[in-house]
Amino acid sequence: MADTEITEAAQSASEAAGGGERKGLSTAARRKAKAHRARHSKRYQTLAKGLQKENLLDIADALTLVKQNATAKFDETIEVAVNLGVDPRHGDQMVRGAASLPYGTGKSRVVWVFARGAQADAARAAGADLVGAEELVERIQKEGQADCDIIVATPDMMPLVGRVGAILKQKTPNPRAGTVSPNVTAVVEEIKKATRAEYRVDKNGIIHGPIGKASYPAEHLQANLLALINALVKAKPQAAKGKYLLKATVSSTMGPGLGLDIPKLQLLLEHV
Repeated sequence: MADTEITEAAQSASEAAGGGERKGLSTAARRKAKAHRARHSKRYQTLAKGLQKENLLDIADALTLVKQNATAKFDETIEVAVNLGVDPRHGDQMVRGAASLPYGTGKSRVVWVFARGAQADAARAAGADLVGAEELVERIQKEGQADCDIIVATPDMMPLVGRVGAILKQKTPNPRAGTVSPNVTAVVEEIKKATRAEYRVDKNGIIHGPIGKASYPAEHLQANLLALINALVKAKPQAAKGKYLLKATVSSTMGPGLGLDIPKLQLLLEHV
């Protein structure tokens, strides 16, 4: 349906409504109309106008600019999106893990831990919000959810965790993500200090990860970014062939993305 037809249909519907008749657009027409609505705020569009999408920036320039564009009334999160040369449909090309960021993400998370005895005591001392075993399973089953951000478990607790795996879904502790560990103290401390950034490739082969807040100095954001990218490079599956780092973009919560120059990025990784 042409745009003029949509406008005429909308006007007709409005006139009909005023005359007491309840006539509206068809489902197809409403979908077409929605497709033409602005998907971003005026503020976002203003920021995006001044950017050349085809221009790739080195890290320092990109982070300086992304900080300048983070003008929301809150401390925006700075995030990186990395397109990887993998096919996640194949299990041997799944990329998942965690990186330790030297300056943290700026966001603390609620952590539950499956552990017993000395490990449970150590997890509590490290700052875990809730620690348990069978009683934790009962709570999750009763509530039908786990009201936390992340769950950690000692290896011996995994058969118990399996009872609520269908409820936990992606929150289920996983060795690849580092959330199944004999040293839960270190894992909990990393999470609570917000130095741990988890990543998991999506169906399109893209990794999304936070690298800090807009209030961070650009140097701290750069150090975090390089730490995350370095972890992704080390996690490259053996089955992945050809170019691995295809594209990288940094952005703030409410701002447009800025493309990074991959060759320059790789040169910096050599010194990490």
